[in-house]
Amino acid sequence: MTAMPKWADAILVPLISLLIAFVISGLVILAIGEDPVAAMKLMITGALGSTYGWGYTLYYATNFIFTGLAVSVAFQAGLFNIGGEGQATLGGLGVALACLFVPWPHWSLALIGAAGMAALFGAAWAAIPAYLQAKRGSHVVITTIMFNYIAAALMIYVLVTVLRPAGAMDTASARFDPALKLPRLGDILGLVGIPFNNRNPANISLLIAFVACVGVWLLMWRTRLGYQLRAFGKSEKASVYAGINPVRITMYAMLISGGLSGMMAINTVMGEAQRLLLNSVEGAGFIGIAVALMGRSHPVGVLLAAILFGFLYQGGAELALWTTIPRELIIVIQALVILFTGAMDNMVRKPVESLFLLLRKGKA
Repeated sequence: MTAMPKWADAILVPLISLLIAFVISGLVILAIGEDPVAAMKLMITGALGSTYGWGYTLYYATNFIFTGLAVSVAFQAGLFNIGGEGQATLGGLGVALACLFVPWPHWSLALIGAAGMAALFGAAWAAIPAYLQAKRGSHVVITTIMFNYIAAALMIYVLVTVLRPAGAMDTASARFDPALKLPRLGDILGLVGIPFNNRNPANISLLIAFVACVGVWLLMWRTRLGYQLRAFGKSEKASVYAGINPVRITMYAMLISGGLSGMMAINTVMGEAQRLLLNSVEGAGFIGIAVALMGRSHPVGVLLAAILFGFLYQGGAELALWTTIPRELIIVIQALVILFTGAMDNMVRKPVESLFLLLRKGKA
């Protein structure tokens, strides 16, 4: 039996870490001559105070759910996939090819086809580092981060020489057929009588992200493959002794992870931009690492952490718009959240464990 109950590990420790990060962020805001209380109120109002703000918060959160789930699946198998940025970039290419060159009769069929292509392209991009790790011993951290840059270069080439319409100046593909536009979140909620501002990019991709959370939970905790992935992540030697094939598990984990990263492009490419842009991922692949860390690589935790980072993104945009606080300060706040919930997790965990141990001894 551990000194700390599961609920404290899952909720209390991240919450305390988050509070410390916000307190230090407030001190930084105070140091530059701004009111931290007013700044926090503006962030909350801008991100959560209206359905318009909620729409943007959930739009960003959708991206982070996909990339956070992708990182968490790899984490569970003991792999550190930091190539989500490149895998999501290739996923966007898959979405664009599906929407530009297939005459879909309805957006729902196009959504299925685009999601399949996004997952396929993302998984294919992750398969190369996975093979190099499984067969050649090349560390997946090095190969996945290198493949991010290769994916960016490949995207520039494809957009400039293949997908850019003749005579166009911007580095982007042609726009998709308007009939393939995904329903906004306001349209969906309106069907059940819930009013929601539609002047934001939140769309049906959010529901797909929720389904992905449930699917990852079922995979990891209700299937034989999920058990093998978690066992391999806990102890490679013990799992091999038990008959688990390390090459197969490495490939499966990275393929699933890459597929989830690729599916992020449904939200940005098909749901929002309606065309493939050069930087459609916008750093969501790296934020997914922080989301997975804060969410303890569990789908419920990933969902909550993704909403938190969506709040930081939208709240930060409001700060930059209505105050003199620079937009870069939000990056500092995000970094502090990552620092205390990830790298300095033991700074909070150890005192909390000691407290619960004292309480248990007191009861005894």
